[in-house]
Amino acid sequence: SILNEEPFGSLEGDVDLQFLLVGGKLMKVKSSSWKKERMYKLHDDNATIWHESHRIFKRKQTFSIDDVDSVRKGRQSEGLQKHTEAHVEDRCFSIFFKGRRRNLDLVATSVEEARQWVNGLEKIISNMKKLNRQQTSEHWIFNCMRKADKNKDNMMTLKELKHFLRQINIEVDETYAKLLFTKCDTSNSGTLEGSEIKHFYDLLTHREEIDVIYEKHAATGGQMSAQDLLNFLQNEQREVATLEDALRLIEKYELDDSAKHMNHMTKDGFLMYLQQEEGSIFNPAHKKVFQDMSQPINDYFISSSHNTYLMEDQLKGPSSTEAYIKALMKSCRCVELDCWDGAHGEPVIYHGHTLTSKVLFKDVIKAIKEYAFKYNLDHFDDHFYVSTSEYPVILSLENHCTLEQQKLMAKHMISILGSALLTSPLEDQMPTAFPSPQELKGRFIIKGKRLNKLDAVFSNTSPGVEEDCVSEEDESAETSNSKTDTNGQKKSKIKLAKQLSDLVIYCKSVHFSGFEHAKDKQAFYEMSSFKESKAVNLAETAAKAFIHHNMTKLSRIYPAGSRTASSNYNPVPLWNAGCQIVALNFQTPSKEMDLNQGRFRSNGLSGYILKPEFQRYAGSEFNPMTLTKGPWIKHKAFHIMVISAQQLPKLNKDKPKSIVDPLVKVEIYGVPADTCSKETRSIENNGFNPMWNETFQFDIQVPELAMLRFLVEDYDATSQNDLIGHYCLPLTSLQNGYRHVPLLTKRGDVIPSAGLFVHLMLLDAK
Repeated sequence: SILNEEPFGSLEGDVDLQFLLVGGKLMKVKSSSWKKERMYKLHDDNATIWHESHRIFKRKQTFSIDDVDSVRKGRQSEGLQKHTEAHVEDRCFSIFFKGRRRNLDLVATSVEEARQWVNGLEKIISNMKKLNRQQTSEHWIFNCMRKADKNKDNMMTLKELKHFLRQINIEVDETYAKLLFTKCDTSNSGTLEGSEIKHFYDLLTHREEIDVIYEKHAATGGQMSAQDLLNFLQNEQREVATLEDALRLIEKYELDDSAKHMNHMTKDGFLMYLQQEEGSIFNPAHKKVFQDMSQPINDYFISSSHNTYLMEDQLKGPSSTEAYIKALMKSCRCVELDCWDGAHGEPVIYHGHTLTSKVLFKDVIKAIKEYAFKYNLDHFDDHFYVSTSEYPVILSLENHCTLEQQKLMAKHMISILGSALLTSPLEDQMPTAFPSPQELKGRFIIKGKRLNKLDAVFSNTSPGVEEDCVSEEDESAETSNSKTDTNGQKKSKIKLAKQLSDLVIYCKSVHFSGFEHAKDKQAFYEMSSFKESKAVNLAETAAKAFIHHNMTKLSRIYPAGSRTASSNYNPVPLWNAGCQIVALNFQTPSKEMDLNQGRFRSNGLSGYILKPEFQRYAGSEFNPMTLTKGPWIKHKAFHIMVISAQQLPKLNKDKPKSIVDPLVKVEIYGVPADTCSKETRSIENNGFNPMWNETFQFDIQVPELAMLRFLVEDYDATSQNDLIGHYCLPLTSLQNGYRHVPLLTKRGDVIPSAGLFVHLMLLDAK
């Protein structure tokens, strides 16, 4: 039956997959006292894991493979490290989920079974990633059909069909549902089965807008010849393409052998091409590192996290090594470590003077070492997908420890990070500028206080006494009238251990005393941290001076202490002012994190983006606030037509009759003159295939700093609209023409089946 078809042909007969389908007992570990054996198995759909549950009020006893972020072998989770013994290491594994769902810690009955579980799950996850957009769409639709087939007879009644339509977020009236059903029920049996369900699926997924585009360009006997396709690529998609490129696309995406033999592309092949990365809004060339990585690191925007250890809020939320792993796996290249004296002589990391939980400093360093440069390459569709970056990671230390525990911090970093830890300048003589990301590949850079100047490394002079200092964020938050911290506690100065001081090479923290003072007195490696209000004020009132400061120095910005819920500030004005380390709370989904994800989506997800030239050369007169004439003005007319959306997710799954009323917002973020937002009308009761065909135009002055963000919302007349999905990218990374836009969840994960279809044109303004 078509309801049992699955896009997993490559795994058919696979031993590990067969093992998962049979399933077996696994020990679920929640705490030292809660360890219980449960049955787990892969569902016949190859996409859902069923598990035994002994709860009185049983919730859903399944989870979808789509919801799994990663599977990790061994005792890699905090739970397994804390609640199991070292001798079961080879039998342990953890399943980590997307979003906020708690990970699943499991112990298999044997080493071989643990291996089969991990291998099997990884194969299915990898296979799901390899599905092209059309296969993902089919997989999603057939999954919904299966759920609607209540009695599991592989047939669909009219009642089941209506239930299915609601599942896929489309409301049809009784008459239309019956009409569709009757049209497909050619056997007049009162149920749909086999080819009838296939016919229903074809009618359902028919894309009228694709018909129109295809028919306009298929000028050779009703089909697209290679020349027709080339004309489409050159004239509509504005690509620099050759006949060879058109032939390659036909070879790659055409499914009809007779059409392929004539070098033709059918409508199905054309849709397949549009749904692949060649037809995506994001330029595939920017999926790999394409920028010059040999400039000094202060010439780059650097993806940066604040309070990296927190999973939630700053008052009572949990601290975790997992928070570091998640940030690093998102290519974050600057993480923060808030260090305090811990019990038993071991330094800990947590948010001081609050109820946030504590995590051992050495455990955090181990997790950072393990995941900072985990350069996994998944190869499919002739492209490499990288999970993290190989470029340097900055460890930003907020040091509140006594001398003894500082010495232990230094010892842990030296022993755990080994040769990857930068402990002296790369040069044999005193450097005069920063090294490049290329030169620092795979290295850890410590940012913190230092007792003396860097040239002491070459003169072998001792700093002598261990001086008093204040932690960096405490210091930058100080005013002349205030000597208390953000929690009203009196700030006490601490002494700095030489062993820790000596590890600070290129990122020595110093107090900011004004741009003139910094220009005359600060060495290039001496950098300041700014709380958001101070930085935003400087970006608004002294943007040009800030930009020039950042041409030779690094600046770190961090959220205000009053943001107890770990909310975020807008990073865009700080990037406009050339600030490199604009630190955000990665644990908090927000518009600001969408923008951060968009900013660093380009350049191979390396976590480093080369700043525009006008933010780097000494003679630049660029000021984002006033926009005088200069090479930064590249006036563009940006035309965008929001055509349609496909398979938008159902927001309120608890209400089976709830259907979304989608609208699309198109937003530009950049210099103040370019920042703008427009939106479509809402469409009632259709999240499956809504169509808008609405056109907008934006005038862009500084495209190199501009970002484009799509926001799809469920319209509500009486309350705030709910987010359905979003996507953000730099304007310089988009492709012109007819393009599909992927959509992401609130937390930044791809919604597998959903997307927007748009037409874009970024042209030089006349």
